[in-house]
Amino acid sequence: MEDAEKGPQEQPESVPEVGEDAVTAVGPSPPPPAMTEEERQELQEELAKVEDEIQTLTQVLAAKEKQLADIKRKLGITPLNELKQNISKTWQEVTTSTAYKRTSETLSQASLKATAAFSNMGSAISRKLEDVRNAPTFKSLEEKVETLKTKMTPSGSTSDAGSQDSGGPPATESFLTQPEDSPIPGDDDALRPV
Repeated sequence: MEDAEKGPQEQPESVPEVGEDAVTAVGPSPPPPAMTEEERQELQEELAKVEDEIQTLTQVLAAKEKQLADIKRKLGITPLNELKQNISKTWQEVTTSTAYKRTSETLSQASLKATAAFSNMGSAISRKLEDVRNAPTFKSLEEKVETLKTKMTPSGSTSDAGSQDSGGPPATESFLTQPEDSPIPGDDDALRPV
């Protein structure tokens, strides 16, 4: 039980990063027992040599990056232009890829099939509606509606239907033909000026 309590206390508080910092953060490890002092000395020299090369290469890389930036600036190449070129190049690579071509062809075929299916469906619906319209049940319903319409429409004139459609009160033929100046029969005294 004591080992479980000591375990977390012995672990380092921070985890070293991968790379050069990880090597220095871990610290020196004891040499393997089979290594001689001469081999150890050779490895130390090789380590120092590799570290010097890394430092030199880092300095050369920084100088080359500066030179690259100067050349681009003189040529008028901006980061935005580079981004545009990269996007254009990437898009060209995508459109020429086999996967893009296959996908494009598949979508084109699917579009044609969908168009044909919708056209066929529209034709089928039109035929079905025509069949329904020609069916005896629909004809019977149509006749009943006509009969009902005839019964509701006054038999006087066709202008009556127009006045009913406009939402006004129904007019009778006798009211329309009666002149405005003629008195209503039986009301002679009521309309005469006194």
